[in-house]
Amino acid sequence: MLKYQSIASDIQRSIEAGALKPNAKLPTVVELCEAYGVSKITIKRAIDLLTDRGLISSRRGSGTYVKNTTELLEQTGLEPVDTTANSGVDSFAFSQSDRAAGFTEEHASKGKKISSVVYDFSIASPPADVARHLSIHSEDFTYHICRVRCLDDEPMVIEYTYMPLDLIPGLKRSQLYRSVYDYLQNTLGLKISSFHRIFRAVPATEKEAERLGTTPGSPMLEIAQVGFLDDGAPFEYSVSRYEGTRGEVRDINVI
Repeated sequence: MLKYQSIASDIQRSIEAGALKPNAKLPTVVELCEAYGVSKITIKRAIDLLTDRGLISSRRGSGTYVKNTTELLEQTGLEPVDTTANSGVDSFAFSQSDRAAGFTEEHASKGKKISSVVYDFSIASPPADVARHLSIHSEDFTYHICRVRCLDDEPMVIEYTYMPLDLIPGLKRSQLYRSVYDYLQNTLGLKISSFHRIFRAVPATEKEAERLGTTPGSPMLEIAQVGFLDDGAPFEYSVSRYEGTRGEVRDINVI
């Protein structure tokens, strides 16, 4: 293991053990250089690695902070999965992924027709818990999006999404029939860095069953997600519910 990887792993252990708590400020680069006896380049590479893992974020002119990855778990009442035990269908998983591909990008290379049915596109003040996830005030404005994504005209997933209006200007309803992430990255020039995700099994509501062409109470895979830009700013809070019999969800984690 290279030195910067060893340092990153050491800091990660401190975060996971609670020695470095959510929202805590990390020591400065100079202080870390002194603590580990290495150069600034080595420390910066370690910080970049931890940033890529979604554990920390830098705030311009302020410093580097531990991301609050536990808040999403606490507010939803879920617990991280115990990977050492056979916990069965009742287990939940918390994922930190650096993958910036959305539904369109994920399926574009498979030769399938990708389409959307948009049920809501409005501007609204977010619920208090969503505002906390997005690091905004509950009186601020967000886009509220509800849409179903389809493959070859078969509904696969229903998405409920909030995005801060100030951070993502100019989003139009027409973009919702294509890739929103493409608009963020290629039109606005934003860089998506990481996602914090929770997976769980949920039953379909009557309205969801109608929109997904299934039966009420049928099993669905729910993914609650907070997306972050490269500067640590949360740009999205979403809940996606996948119809449980029409495909699979693959998640790539960088360890």
